[in-house]
Amino acid sequence: MPLTRADFHVQNLASAQVEAQRLFDQKAVLQSGWLTWVASQIYTLRPAEYASMVRRELARLQQPSEK
Repeated sequence: MPLTRADFHVQNLASAQVEAQRLFDQKAVLQSGWLTWVASQIYTLRPAEYASMVRRELARLQQPSEK
């Protein structure tokens, strides 16, 4: 029986949060080149649902710094 979307989310949330933090931590290092780099990193993530989770977590991490 395939995983439901909710099951997939539960099983992969911690990993997506760790990956998003890893990508976010490179923002200060790469500065103006970060956006292109992070897009290429997310592009390689599979499955697409996992990449979307990482993207959402990355957006959440960026929110406080933009206020």
